[in-house]
Amino acid sequence: MICVSLGRSRHTRMIAEHKHLVEQGAELVELRLDYIGRAVNLGRLLNDRPGPVVLTVRRREDGGRWTKSEQDRLMLLRSAIVAGAEYVDIEADVASQIPRYGNTKRIISYHDFSGTPDNLEELHAAMAEEDADIVKIATMANSFADNVRMFELIRNAKLPTIGICMGEIGTLTRILANRFGAPFTYATFSADKKMAPGQLNWKEMQTLYDVKNINDQTELFGVIADPVAHSYSPLIHNTAFKAEELNARYLPLRVPYDDLHNFMEAAEVIGLQGISITIPHKERALDYCSQAESSATGIGAINTMVFHDGNRLGYNTDYRAAMDCITEVLQRQDADKETAMQGVTALILGAGGVSRAIAWGLKQRHADVVIASRTEARANQLASEIGCRVVPWEERHNQKVQLLINGTPVGMHPNVDVSPYNASALNQFMVVFDTVYNPENTMLIKYAKQAQCRIITGIDMFVRQAAYQFKLFTGKEAPVMLLRKTIKQATNPVQLH
Repeated sequence: MICVSLGRSRHTRMIAEHKHLVEQGAELVELRLDYIGRAVNLGRLLNDRPGPVVLTVRRREDGGRWTKSEQDRLMLLRSAIVAGAEYVDIEADVASQIPRYGNTKRIISYHDFSGTPDNLEELHAAMAEEDADIVKIATMANSFADNVRMFELIRNAKLPTIGICMGEIGTLTRILANRFGAPFTYATFSADKKMAPGQLNWKEMQTLYDVKNINDQTELFGVIADPVAHSYSPLIHNTAFKAEELNARYLPLRVPYDDLHNFMEAAEVIGLQGISITIPHKERALDYCSQAESSATGIGAINTMVFHDGNRLGYNTDYRAAMDCITEVLQRQDADKETAMQGVTALILGAGGVSRAIAWGLKQRHADVVIASRTEARANQLASEIGCRVVPWEERHNQKVQLLINGTPVGMHPNVDVSPYNASALNQFMVVFDTVYNPENTMLIKYAKQAQCRIITGIDMFVRQAAYQFKLFTGKEAPVMLLRKTIKQATNPVQLH
């Protein structure tokens, strides 16, 4: 079950939004009384309430907005119990001052916005003693290991327990709460009204992650990155799982650069069966594979890992997708796919993970590969490892090339008015491939169209690499047309007037 948190300064707004939420299917709503700007009128909020509520009056030190006296706050909590609210949230340190009455259930809560204490079990035991119906512990996740400790606490608890790790690292504790036995989890009413760090909005929890239907049998996948909030991978993979009627979910997993080891130790413990890997982990993740395909080891980076019978299998679907895209455009009628790139001079802009995968693939197919990067040291390193040429960034327009590839983020949303390559240096005999997919029509792609170049967009590559991942994860062919439609809609939303 999802409890939707509502915080509004006026009774009228809170009542209207509560009604709206219940009409939309919300089963439980938290009314944050500390948000109300004037004297709280419990009668107005409760007498004709459309559904069950959790009443909460949160102090400032616990992340709330209460500004009046502590005595007034305790009196309001006691009054909420007398008024018959279904649940009242009481902080552990004041629980003994608020007696049980009637049928109101007591959520005894604790918040730590700085970290996750080492003594979670002791803390839980002390809170359970405070005549709790539900224990709620919300702490800040500073490492992926904090999530594992929280899940173990919920799973082993004798009393119904809500355990949440706040912050982006802890987002999965909100999505997977039911799976580990929590009575409910929390979401915010709208994306711009987050009540706590890392909170997702109710619509995302309900539709994108279908949280209510996650169970022990649900297969779990995700993307590890830092940052991760911008990723469209959860959207397209969850859309595909739903279309194929698979009991599977794909999660956003924020893993900081120096926390990869903790994540790898935890991945199978929490039930992950496969992950997509992106910046900044593509190179280092290879070290954690028990086996990797030859292309991944040749490239020195992976973007996909599958957990199978205790093994970690590494793949690079960026490479496969890019080679498919290029082959399709370069291949003449009935020409041999294997020789389509032979002798082609390709200029790759950038020396990061995507550039590395494409450069390796082109070299394997006997293309003449040239690297130009704003970071010359990285370009030299990549060239020496893969065996290709380097030209200074300033001289990139002076090369005679048939294939131009942008592996830099130049042109990516929100900086959409820039191009990594001048329009005047393009001609109709060139193929232009931009790996940026948001937006699809980057400035470079617009220039290429004007110059009548053949083009490959970032969406072409993104969809192909996701389709390869989908097959590695599920053993099934991906619904490619649906993936393409979903990512196009997400990156080019129609403006309604």
